[in-house]
Amino acid sequence: MILALDIGNTNIVISIYKDGDWRNAFRYETKNIQPSNFYENALRNLLMEWDVKPSKIEMAVISSVVPDINNTIKVAVQSLAACYIVFLSPEIFIKLDMIIPKPYEIGSDLVADAYAALNLYGDEVIVADFGTALSFTIASKSKGIIGVTLAPGLQTAVRSLVDQTAQLPMVPLEMPPSAIGHDTTTAIQAGILRGYVGLVREIVSEIRAELGPNFILIGTGGLSSVLHPLEQDFYTINKNLTLEGMRLIGEYDIRTKP
Repeated sequence: MILALDIGNTNIVISIYKDGDWRNAFRYETKNIQPSNFYENALRNLLMEWDVKPSKIEMAVISSVVPDINNTIKVAVQSLAACYIVFLSPEIFIKLDMIIPKPYEIGSDLVADAYAALNLYGDEVIVADFGTALSFTIASKSKGIIGVTLAPGLQTAVRSLVDQTAQLPMVPLEMPPSAIGHDTTTAIQAGILRGYVGLVREIVSEIRAELGPNFILIGTGGLSSVLHPLEQDFYTINKNLTLEGMRLIGEYDIRTKP
């Protein structure tokens, strides 16, 4: 049994891997970092609700792009379960069987995305991760991580527009029926959501023009299924791809431990 904590800029995703599947995913907001005992108690209560005994957890894998919370979470997990803990870090990355040109710069979530995609789906991949940022991680089995392209995430784009204007409201992230807005809500939705369909297609097209047509597009992240017109563009959408990469990296670390 594996406990995974994926710490992003917006949410901490907590999930249990058991019997070949991810179960009982839960999200905390990342903002307002709390003391370690807060997270320990929260984890303990979650596991109790899920009927999971801490003593049954064999490994915990932690990925974080929020450095200020790292030690707090690690202490909380250590206090909760006497298990093997893998904290995704450059020290782990340089030992992986995947080339990572700049292990001290790249986010651990992007490494997990690429590692999972290459192990699960193909030799040449583009992973579009729809989170706080929209990231495109380009990787191949022969070259490892080739590069990353970043844009603001959907929610980030809407929030930025609202924060910088006096009269525009937050709107649901739903694909509007037309590229022409007929009220304030659909105007924002048409510009951002339909605009992002074009953004994804153009970026992927240019990547393939540079590297070749065989790079398959994998979607992940909580908002990966919002842009419905892109459904045929994806080889697959796996919302647990980052967790899968964390698990695979953790298992590789255990196997190769001296």
